[in-house]
Amino acid sequence: MADTARLLRGRVLSFRREPEGPSDTAALAYHADGAILIDGGRIAAMGDYTGVAAQAGDVPRTDHRPHLLSAGFIDPHIHFPQVQVIASWGAQLLDWLNTYTFPEEMRFAEAAHARAMAPRFLDLLLSHGTTTAAAYCSVHPQSAEALFAEAARRDMRLIAGKVMMDRNAPEGLRDTAQRGYDESGDLIARWHGHGRLAYAVTPRFAITSTDAQLDAAGALLAEHPDCYLQTHLSENHDEVALAAELFPDTRDYTHIYESRGLLGPRSLLGHCLHLSAREVSALAEAGAKPVFCPTSNLFLGSGLFDDAGLRRAGLVNAIATDVGGGTGYSMLATLAEGYKVLQLRGQTLDPLRAFHWITRGNAVALGLEDRIGTLEPGSEADVVVLDARATPAMARRMERVETLAEELFVLQTLGDDRAVAQVYLAGRPWNWGD
Repeated sequence: MADTARLLRGRVLSFRREPEGPSDTAALAYHADGAILIDGGRIAAMGDYTGVAAQAGDVPRTDHRPHLLSAGFIDPHIHFPQVQVIASWGAQLLDWLNTYTFPEEMRFAEAAHARAMAPRFLDLLLSHGTTTAAAYCSVHPQSAEALFAEAARRDMRLIAGKVMMDRNAPEGLRDTAQRGYDESGDLIARWHGHGRLAYAVTPRFAITSTDAQLDAAGALLAEHPDCYLQTHLSENHDEVALAAELFPDTRDYTHIYESRGLLGPRSLLGHCLHLSAREVSALAEAGAKPVFCPTSNLFLGSGLFDDAGLRRAGLVNAIATDVGGGTGYSMLATLAEGYKVLQLRGQTLDPLRAFHWITRGNAVALGLEDRIGTLEPGSEADVVVLDARATPAMARRMERVETLAEELFVLQTLGDDRAVAQVYLAGRPWNWGD
């Protein structure tokens, strides 16, 4: 075995498929006294402690009992340049962007600032148990360069891209259709497929791109079909109205992207709150992935995500923090707010499906379930160690917990970064500032 091999002991939880309900324990693998054997940055074995330990030989062992070992969390929609404007008092989406976000993103024109923020941003993700993210950078290629370089240094799985914006933004935040195409192409050549990194072609949203720029984004995807596409769709009523005004010849907001080849199985579409039946059908036909961002939808008063309706139409939904409109980096806290949003919709989010969603479920949305999101042998060894007794309130509640599902619901409802006892990134223990 490699000299980085190690054995982790604890209660081990991993999902084989999406649970069909709160009692569908057949969808998961759970070992009350379990172990994970890590070798070369991947899971070599997972199961009951006795059997896995017999395969491990004399590798270093870490005993995390009574904590729970899970696959690392996956955040498929987050904004790197908004790390210092999270929790900014604001009105609704367009006012918030113009007042806080755009001025902040202009700071990322300075390469030194981007390099300073990149490790702080990734530290915040990891401290909350997030080991994979799909991130928007600023319009400046140096912002993406800094984030990719820092993720590569850590061997962290990251999807990212510089935003493309050539109108309806301050001068310091605009590129052109040609420059956006060229700079994105250069970043793809340099970083896409490098280690655990992937590129996302990133037109911010339709109202900040001209027809020519959206066509350029479509050309990039046609030339690099294994790249992702990330953008925003139908977050806010004013945004939807402005998109219709700017693109009068298209059928609806979704058709703006659809008509330019921007919809496909690797398209991550933030929000998707105000869709017509035609738009839902178009997304389902393309295999595009709506991304539920509950904390930002509540914070900016944007609307309530229709998870069940989209799922009935055949869509695979992801769930994400959307920092900095989102109000925290914790995928656990995101689940708590997602639960409340869906309650208002008359829908449910049981704890088994919730934990599947932020691990294997989001991996499925990214097309990466064979690499991340589970603890199955062969998967990349991104592991989060969870303490359901991390706070006094959680500890008191856990005194009455009798089942795994009840414990997961405590984590889902009361958990945050304090519940993250340890993170392993590609098999190595991560510590703040590494």
